Amino acid sequence: MPRTQSTIDLNSDVGESFGNYTIGLDEEVIPLVSSANIACGFHAGDPVVMRRTVRLALDNGVGPGAHPGLPDLMGFGRRSMDVTLDEIRDYVAYQVGALMAFARAEGGGLQHVKPHGALYNMAVADPTIWQAVAEATASVDPDLILFVLGGANRDDLKAMGRRIGIRVACEFFADRAYNPDGSLVSRREAGAVIKDHDLAAARVLKMATEGRVVCAGGEEIALQGETVCVHGDNPQALALVRRIRETLANAGVAIRPVATFIES
Repeated sequence: MPRTQSTIDLNSDVGESFGNYTIGLDEEVIPLVSSANIACGFHAGDPVVMRRTVRLALDNGVGPGAHPGLPDLMGFGRRSMDVTLDEIRDYVAYQVGALMAFARAEGGGLQHVKPHGALYNMAVADPTIWQAVAEATASVDPDLILFVLGGANRDDLKAMGRRIGIRVACEFFADRAYNPDGSLVSRREAGAVIKDHDLAAARVLKMATEGRVVCAGGEEIALQGETVCVHGDNPQALALVRRIRETLANAGVAIRPVATFIES
């Protein structure tokens, strides 16, 4: 049934600058979202950038979260690696712990964990990786929320979180087309990325208020998410974030950090 009241979280990947290299539009995008996925040094970011980005999030009332990736700085964490589950647990714990230290030093705390790039995609293909990430997250702080891609396996991932003792937030992608099984259409296929801002915003609104999405082939499926990923790393993407916010506000959908409304 359609939900008559709705609250949604908007998240974006930030803190990806490194040394003398500036990547993204953090100062512009962070005030427009409610949760910030902050790079932790493995795929992007460095200690100076991590501290600065945490401070920027806290100053804007945005929930800071760790965005741990594989140790692949040159490849921006987008290349799959042959790693063990124990290595994944250690990589995640190391990065979450590092960002947590900066959050505490800045007088705040972390809200969530969202794997980056290839690590995220590997987890989508292999649920044992989601479990390894969840276990590492819980070992550092069981109050943290794990962001996952929620499709047909939404209930399984929620149950996994309950077994391990952490909350799981399912993520919806504003500018990506979906397959009938709730997975994302491969970027190698035409139409995988939705460039029409009005269409993308309408899809977010439909998911938020009805829990449904129209797939690439026209089929409509049930799909619910507590958090929506929006990209703001270029002026066009930033305009999309503003359009989504306007559409949600006009429909009376509240935008708040996921920790303020997600259930166990």
